[in-house]
Amino acid sequence: MSNSPENFDWDKFESQGFGAGYSKAEKAEMEKMYDDTLTTVQEQEVVKGTVVGITDRDVILNIGFKSDGLVPVSEFRDLPELKVGDEVEVFIEDQEDPNGQLILSRKKAKIVSAWASIYDALENDNILEGVVKRRTKGGLIMDIHGVEAFLPGSQIDVKPIRDFDVFVGKKMEVKVVKINAAFDNVVVSHKVLIEKDLEQQRAAILNNLEKGQVLEGVIKNMTNFGVFIDLGGVDGLLHITDISWGRINHPEEVLQLDQKVQIVVLDFDEDKKRISLGMKQLTPHPWDALPADIEVGSRVKGKIVNVADYGAFLELMPGVEGLIHVSEMSWSQHLRNPQDFIKQGDEVEAVVLTLDREERKMSLGIKQLTEDPWTKEDVLTKYAVGTKHTGVVRNLTNFGLFLELEEGVDGLVHVSDLSWTKKIKHPSEFVKVGENLDVVVLELDVPNRRLALGHKQLEENPWDTFESVFNIGSTHKATVLEKSERGATLELPYGIEGFTFPKGLTKEDGSQVEAGESLDFKVTEFSKEDRKIILSHTATHTESADAARIAKATKKPSAAGEKKEKAPKAPKEVENKSTLGDLDALSALKEQMLSNEKEAGVKKLEEAAAKKAKDSNEGEASSEEENNA
Repeated sequence: MSNSPENFDWDKFESQGFGAGYSKAEKAEMEKMYDDTLTTVQEQEVVKGTVVGITDRDVILNIGFKSDGLVPVSEFRDLPELKVGDEVEVFIEDQEDPNGQLILSRKKAKIVSAWASIYDALENDNILEGVVKRRTKGGLIMDIHGVEAFLPGSQIDVKPIRDFDVFVGKKMEVKVVKINAAFDNVVVSHKVLIEKDLEQQRAAILNNLEKGQVLEGVIKNMTNFGVFIDLGGVDGLLHITDISWGRINHPEEVLQLDQKVQIVVLDFDEDKKRISLGMKQLTPHPWDALPADIEVGSRVKGKIVNVADYGAFLELMPGVEGLIHVSEMSWSQHLRNPQDFIKQGDEVEAVVLTLDREERKMSLGIKQLTEDPWTKEDVLTKYAVGTKHTGVVRNLTNFGLFLELEEGVDGLVHVSDLSWTKKIKHPSEFVKVGENLDVVVLELDVPNRRLALGHKQLEENPWDTFESVFNIGSTHKATVLEKSERGATLELPYGIEGFTFPKGLTKEDGSQVEAGESLDFKVTEFSKEDRKIILSHTATHTESADAARIAKATKKPSAAGEKKEKAPKAPKEVENKSTLGDLDALSALKEQMLSNEKEAGVKKLEEAAAKKAKDSNEGEASSEEENNA
């Protein structure tokens, strides 16, 4: 038996070598059969492998390579039911490590597959599912098949999300909106999925929307000017003025976020898709419930809800307000800031002045709660002509000033009634607004509510005394205050002013008197009625020349008289001498009287000046004590 082992020619076999007994065709067939059992693999790619064994540490996978690969069991935690024979995707890290082992990774395979699905989702607008891992600044971090993606807070929902933590650990469907390949950043959105779902709802709402339609919505956002309400896919604005019939400063006073509310459609712009909503319109207007006993002249109470430049608004009940104009806050004729009388939040009482229920308007007044000072019984005696008062300067004009003696009672002090001695061009030269001023009543006109007041009349008219002090021909030291083409203004003793014409400014040496110089001036004209004194410096040094001319003129009649004395008419001569003597005596007496009057006038003016200075010092001391207090 040639085929028996005993008959096998081992020498021949060994001399021919391994495989020498096969033909070329047989060898090619055998190589093909062997190659079919192996798979050509490349590193850094994902392939499918079959589980051929599971140990405590590794999972053994056959990927059709010349050797099996090992993958740590920890990478299969998401597959607790894994068993021999299951197929999984793995990533080829290394075909042969230093130990000749094939190195595989399921974790990397998942990442590669995840990126592939992410790019495919971006290109084909596919939906991906992921798990929210944690919150971060501005949004959430999601795990999409092992790849971290960023979900911005604005892309979580169509309405603002105030608490991101509620989404942590939850699954969520998203769409890829942006990929930054350089930094492996992925941005996803859940909002776009919701918006698509809401498109149909929005279209249905807009198609059926009508003015006056009552809807239910959820408060989505609050601002100072109103509230945005989600009507189920479309937003509407509830303006702050349409929330309540009463006045509110911010919607949060009566509403809350996420609150469900009933609202009515006020207006709708189809082009801009803007919806104006109202809430107060669902309740009756408060004016319709205004008590019938409230009429003109009634006293009402309420709360000040707003203060403007022109007045304040008093709320009698929510939605019912009346205007208190600033002119109706005080009997004073000088309008002031309403804040001086009233503050927001004050509880006040007022009188109804006008009432229009149809127009829903009401005007109120608070000064009517007190008696008009001009209608009081004692107004004729209190402000009788000659009575003295102290008031506050409220206003200055070119012709005078208005003085408030009490609230509602004003009087006019003409600029000419401020001072006896000074020529005041404008009241601001004498007094300021807000200062107190003593006055005396000059005229009283109750029907027309007018008072004429004077300040200078509190003192005697010094011009009666000036007439004896500054009599014509008297000489006084004066200072030139200012010069003009018409002449110069002089400052005389006792605080009065005089005037001199240009011809009266010539000095004895022919030069002119300049402003600021103090020289002697002679009175040439005096008018008590016009309060005018005209003086001349020139007259002081031309007096001697004038006296010489007067003496010369009187000498000639004297010589003629001597000739007449030689005539034999002794009785007449005696009579003439007696008459001249009487004239000299009268002249001397007149000069003595003028001198006495002048001395008396000077003394009187000095006493008045001293008294005025004393009163002024006492007033300053009193004012200083008040300030210290």
